[in-house]
Amino acid sequence: MNHGRTVQYQRNKLLETLLKEINELLGNAQKSVINQFRAPQHPVLLVVGGPRTGSTLMMQWLANLGVFAYPTNLLSRFYGAPYIGAKIQLMLTDPRYNFKDEILDFNSEVVFQSDLGKTRGALAPNDFWYFWRRFFPIQEPRYLEPEELQQADVNGFLRELAAIEAVLEKPLAMKGMLLEQNLIFLDRLFPKVVFLEITRNPLYNIQSLLESREKFFGNRHEWYSIKPREYHWLKDIPDPIEQVAGQVYYKNKILREQFAHIDSSRKIHVRYEDFCEYPEALFLAIKEKFQQQGYSITRDYQGPDKFQSANRIRLPMEEIQQIVAAYQKFSGEEVEP
Repeated sequence: MNHGRTVQYQRNKLLETLLKEINELLGNAQKSVINQFRAPQHPVLLVVGGPRTGSTLMMQWLANLGVFAYPTNLLSRFYGAPYIGAKIQLMLTDPRYNFKDEILDFNSEVVFQSDLGKTRGALAPNDFWYFWRRFFPIQEPRYLEPEELQQADVNGFLRELAAIEAVLEKPLAMKGMLLEQNLIFLDRLFPKVVFLEITRNPLYNIQSLLESREKFFGNRHEWYSIKPREYHWLKDIPDPIEQVAGQVYYKNKILREQFAHIDSSRKIHVRYEDFCEYPEALFLAIKEKFQQQGYSITRDYQGPDKFQSANRIRLPMEEIQQIVAAYQKFSGEEVEP
């Protein structure tokens, strides 16, 4: 479970054991009500784009808009019984259920800070991977073969998302990174969906992934996060810079290929750099796509005017030049800061 991780990123084994026990108990109770749901009634907004592209910042932004329900750190602890978990979250955090300020200890503010995708605060957005893993045979972001997808409990997945939507009374927004290499499958699965793909200048994406390896494992040689279909030979490349350049290139490639097969009413692409400069434009694009699928977002934009981009050169120039050369080797494209 904690193999290779630096101390600060190792999982809490006591917490894992406790959560497993709680979710097994609550999961049995939830079975009696979950079959009344079939699939989400509103469009589901799925954020994709891979690691270190700004997807966590985007989820924090979506959470702050007040338009969407989303998996919180609190809700994620009820991964085996999210219908009950959503009701508990309402009871503990929603002002409508406040009684004489008995419980006001949960942090309701979602701040725009994270640590390798991990957020802080009960109501901050969570990747919700433990929930996804209940229905799909997957532990880390990778491509699932057709025979693996046949093992998926898609009906249970849709029912439980519908249950969360019903309790929180808003359309769902969440990361879909765990299965983002199977977007065509997800597109066919959801009656209504908007895929929001965020991409980032490959130079900074590669730099950030190299830094993440060092932070998470203490070295650059351990594989971090998404495994494209080419992983079986990329993992044997001895140079970490070239290896990560291939990881970023092939991750972007499969997303481009899949997006080409998805109807325009069900997809949005945004560059991290453009999102930081003018987030309101993305909000308007989301409103338009939801309107095309029969759901009206009635709120006006009430978010930050812009974000400070994290695109800054932090590695020695010699390594930056190696990144540029490595990415060009895979893509045939030149990248500039």
